[in-house]
Amino acid sequence: MSSLKELITKAKLLHSEGHNPSQIADELSLSMETVTWLLTQQKGRTEAPKDVHIDWTAVSAHADMLSEISHMMLMRYYYTQLKRENPSEDSVVKPTVIIGIAQSGIPLATLMAAEEECMLTMYHPKKHAFGENPVGSVSGCFAPVTGEQCLIVDDVITSGNTITETVKYLRGHGAIPVGICVLFDKQGIREVDGIPVHSLFKISRID
Repeated sequence: MSSLKELITKAKLLHSEGHNPSQIADELSLSMETVTWLLTQQKGRTEAPKDVHIDWTAVSAHADMLSEISHMMLMRYYYTQLKRENPSEDSVVKPTVIIGIAQSGIPLATLMAAEEECMLTMYHPKKHAFGENPVGSVSGCFAPVTGEQCLIVDDVITSGNTITETVKYLRGHGAIPVGICVLFDKQGIREVDGIPVHSLFKISRID
């Protein structure tokens, strides 16, 4: 999927199937602003928002390839720490819980937790919640986060809002965020509320 027309068609199809704009934004790895435009505008009527669509299904559709890329994300986290001045074994922060942000961060986090032999949980952001006052939450069916060193995992940083929300939630529940791992960073964000971002790829749009 590369053309604007195809994106408009896909966004409208997802919307007709009952997906809300936030879910469509996650599905297409686009900002809310872009999804709103796709759902309400036709090509040529107004200028589209500046955004980059990322389709990594060639990897995400295959468990073996997904495992390889999750390993790369974990190594990126550790390599960044080892590049600091005078690193020592004691200075390398190992997560005790890896937390995947729903939806796309969950399989990545699962594979990373298995490799790291640590606990796993998942965060459901408030944009996926229902009701008049939606709130984000950590799943009660998996590892608790209180007192744990948490490594946050997602596929894409688009605006940084969901990552910021996750960090705030974890701190509010007595957890210690130690890092943020993503495949693609569309904003060039180095840290979120003091927590370093470790991305495999930085995406820049040159106009």
